[in-house]
Amino acid sequence: MSATLDGQTLEDTLRLVRTERVGPRTFGRLMRQFGTAEAALDALPGLLRRNGGDAPPAIATRDAARREIERLHRIGGRFVVLGSADYPALLAQLPDAPPLLAVLGDPALLARRSVAIVGARNASSAGLRMAESLAAELGGAGLVIVSGLARGIDGAAHRGALHVGPTVAAIAGGLDCPYPPEHTDLQARIGETGCVVTEAPLGTAPQSRHFPRRNRIIVGLSLGCVVVEASIQSGSMITANLALDYGRALFAVPGSPLDPRARGTNKLIRDGAHLTENAEDVLRDLPEPPPDLGPTGFAEPPATWGGDAPEAWHELDGVRDRVLGLLGYTPTPVDDLVRRCQFSTSAVLAVLTELELGGRVESHPGNRVSLLAVPFSADIRQAAGTLPA
Repeated sequence: MSATLDGQTLEDTLRLVRTERVGPRTFGRLMRQFGTAEAALDALPGLLRRNGGDAPPAIATRDAARREIERLHRIGGRFVVLGSADYPALLAQLPDAPPLLAVLGDPALLARRSVAIVGARNASSAGLRMAESLAAELGGAGLVIVSGLARGIDGAAHRGALHVGPTVAAIAGGLDCPYPPEHTDLQARIGETGCVVTEAPLGTAPQSRHFPRRNRIIVGLSLGCVVVEASIQSGSMITANLALDYGRALFAVPGSPLDPRARGTNKLIRDGAHLTENAEDVLRDLPEPPPDLGPTGFAEPPATWGGDAPEAWHELDGVRDRVLGLLGYTPTPVDDLVRRCQFSTSAVLAVLTELELGGRVESHPGNRVSLLAVPFSADIRQAAGTLPA
C-alpha cells in the first residue's frame, strides 16, 4: 500500500474493511495475497464459491464508502490506513492491527512515546487520585497518556494528562457516539487538544463485544501499560494480558488485600509486573521504541512473504483438503497448522482466508483457528459476541 492514498484507494480500503467476515487478520492476508484492496474486492466472490459459500459477503458500495468518508470529514475527523506513512508504527506491529482508524484530533500524537493507564470503572477515591497524579507526572515528563475514556480510572487518567498536555482516547464506539454519556464533554476536549481514535464506523453505539478490540488499540499504541485498580475478572486484566501478549511493559499499583479492586493488580505484581508507586517507577522501566520501527505495508510480493509464487495460489485444492482434515473445533495455532500441513505458509494462509470468508473456519485470539461449529450466521456470531478475525 502506498504511503499516500488517493481517494479511490481509501474508498476501496474502507469497502474491504466494512465487508462481512473480513476482520483485521483476514484483511492482512487478503492484502498480502492480492496487493490492493481493489483486487481483493474483485476476488471475494470467487474465493467464497471455491469454499462452498452460498452467497458473496456483503460488500459496501463505493457510494456508501464515500458517504462515510464525507460524514467523518464533516465532524472534523479523518481516516488513517494501515500501511500509510501516518499510521502509528508501534500499533502496526500487532498481528491484528486495525486496518483503518477513524481519528478526531491530531494523529501525530499516535506516533509519540506513550504509556497506557487503565483500571476499574468503580474505582476508589484513592485509585482515582493515583491515576490522575500518575498521568499528570508522566505527561509532564513528555509521555502521551493513552486510555479508554471509561468511567473511573480511565477518566481520571485523561483528566490528569490534560493538566499538562494532550492525551489519546481509544473508544469502542463511533466518534459521534460518546460513551459513557457523562464523558461527552471530556471526549470533545480530548478531540480538540489531543486525539480520539476508533476503528468503529460512525453511528456505532458501543457494546460489550467492542471493548476487547478497543483494548488492543490502547495497548498497541503504548510502550507500557499501567493498571491502577482491577478485580481478578475484569476488562483491565484482559488489557494487562494483551500487554503481555504484545510484548509491552506491564506496571501495576499495589493495593489493600481487603479491597477486591486490588486483587487483580496484586496478582499482576506477584506474576512479574513492575510494582508502581509513582511516576519514577514507570519512567525507570519503560522501554524505548525499537530503533528500526517503520510503517507496515502490504504490497510486498508473495514470494517474500510466504514462499509461493502467485501462480501457485490457483492450485490450492490439496492444501485446502489437508487444512480441513487437520482442523477441529478446538482452536489450533496457525504456526502448528503450517508445520503439520507441510505446505508453504503463504499457501496455508491463502486457504485459511478463503475458508474464513466462506464461513467454514473462524479465527481466535493468539493466532489460532478452528472449524466453525455451526453454519455461518452473522446473527449467531453477533449474539455470541464473536469478533471478526
